[in-house]
Amino acid sequence: MIPSLILASASPRRSELLNQLKLAHTIQVADIDETPFNNEAPAAYVLRVAHEKSAAIHQHSPDNTVIIAADTSVVLGDKIMGKPESLEHAIDMLSHLSANTHQVYSAVSIRGQQTQHCLSVSDVTFRAISTQEIIQYWHTGEPADKAGAYAIQGLASIFIEKINGSFSGIMGLPLFETAQLLNNEGISIFND
Repeated sequence: MIPSLILASASPRRSELLNQLKLAHTIQVADIDETPFNNEAPAAYVLRVAHEKSAAIHQHSPDNTVIIAADTSVVLGDKIMGKPESLEHAIDMLSHLSANTHQVYSAVSIRGQQTQHCLSVSDVTFRAISTQEIIQYWHTGEPADKAGAYAIQGLASIFIEKINGSFSGIMGLPLFETAQLLNNEGISIFND
């Protein structure tokens, strides 16, 4: 019997990505503190948060269930950029990303018969962005709840000169790695 899938995330993008793979799932949001620890490295941070999300949902889930949790951070240098709190904060974030290459760390934690995790790191290069463009972008509403104040699959795509890595990972759920982990749990994208 194929296990049922629970996505431990409120992110509509992660749900859309699972739908893209034709994976039926339910959503249960994990209520955890996502504050980075002092001096926590970006990779350690996203792996820890994804792990805590999957653990929080797994402890209350029935047998024959697989939990998928993920966490994504935009990182410039060694600084984790959260979600913008205001227009001024978005201007600061996007001005730093402008004409620069940054990394997007996406961790996945899967719990079913076993506990597995993976990390995807992608490089994203922005062209130079003017303050006026950032203000106009902010007023679309798109950057308000996004790590690094942008959505690669949305209007911010016009700022992105190139990427090296996983487009879906930058969106929030690296599908290549996630499919491999799910396959280990008996969930195949192409069922016989």
